[in-house]
Amino acid sequence: MPSPPPRTPHEAPKTGLRESWIRRLAELHREHPKRQVVAGHHNINHVVPLGWSLALLLCTMPFRARVKCRMPRETVEVVPRIWPSEPELLAVVSRHLKEVPRCLRDFGDWSLHSYRAGQALSDVVPWGPIGEPLMRSFAEFFARAAAVPEDELPPRPDGWPGSGRSEEFLQWLIDFTEHRVHAPNRERFDALFSAVGVRPDALAAFRDNPARPRLTPRPFCLLHTDVHRANVVVDRRQLAVIDWELAMYGDPLHDLAIHMVRMEYEKDEQTRVRELWTEAMERAGHAAMTAGMTSDLPVYLDFEYAQSVFPDIMRAALALTGLPGPPDSADYAGAAARVCRAVRRAAEPLKLDSVPDEGVAEKALREWYEGPFGRETCSS
Repeated sequence: MPSPPPRTPHEAPKTGLRESWIRRLAELHREHPKRQVVAGHHNINHVVPLGWSLALLLCTMPFRARVKCRMPRETVEVVPRIWPSEPELLAVVSRHLKEVPRCLRDFGDWSLHSYRAGQALSDVVPWGPIGEPLMRSFAEFFARAAAVPEDELPPRPDGWPGSGRSEEFLQWLIDFTEHRVHAPNRERFDALFSAVGVRPDALAAFRDNPARPRLTPRPFCLLHTDVHRANVVVDRRQLAVIDWELAMYGDPLHDLAIHMVRMEYEKDEQTRVRELWTEAMERAGHAAMTAGMTSDLPVYLDFEYAQSVFPDIMRAALALTGLPGPPDSADYAGAAARVCRAVRRAAEPLKLDSVPDEGVAEKALREWYEGPFGRETCSS
């Protein structure tokens, strides 16, 4: 399989006296005593007020403005990242999607971004139906993202599937999950995977399923690949999708499937989202991107359930090692519920023999935590 570019988080920083002053002031902003810390899977963000001096050097207005100091986190690799520099990608995306926050400066090991005011959708509607206006806004977002010119995007990895090669694209995703997520973490999580019913060859059942239809060729476009409630800022005027570090170039149905799974739409919403997405794509002149949707979207939905079982189990276990003290019964119960849900959703795509109950999952998590890859690894 083609490899993503080296995982340096950002490009080389700018140099010069002015840039040196910008960096010094930005570092003071990053440690602002009133900073708001927002942590995600891939980055830690400090949201701070923008001072006059830094605003003048950046040629932007500070009045009531805030900025986001964005620091990459060292994490277990569980999802593809084909473009190591989010700032480089944002330079393109923010030109075409004006609501997307800009990267104001890339310092190499961290970056300074404009801040999008509003509320995260996960705070406004944490679960349940979001209503047709927001679903329509999501459909329009995907159509606008599809219009970002391919030739302006950063280079793809060597051997990346060309536009229209949807089957090759899916195979790349399967190979990544097998060889970059499952296999490297099998030793550390082998006992846990096995205890909850995830076999070492689990992905082979999805990859080699003779009943799976071969995908229809579709034009490729820019994909966000992580559009869910926590990555969306809403205000009275519009919706803004943030956090583009996992973006890629590929089959648009993959992005739609990820969105549908991670938003946890109810059945009637799933039907309506598909309709709105198709209508928005066709209005925007992307009708070819909807080809084969009836047969192919279920394939991408199954893949999303299948691949997510590995990061979901690993994150549930690793969360236990990140607590300030030993996990209590509630911690184990919460982790077990997440594991069971992930296995339950992946059971059909991966042809798993059984789904554990929460008692089995909790016992497996306790044994993993007490073993050589759990608590002891964390404390060493």
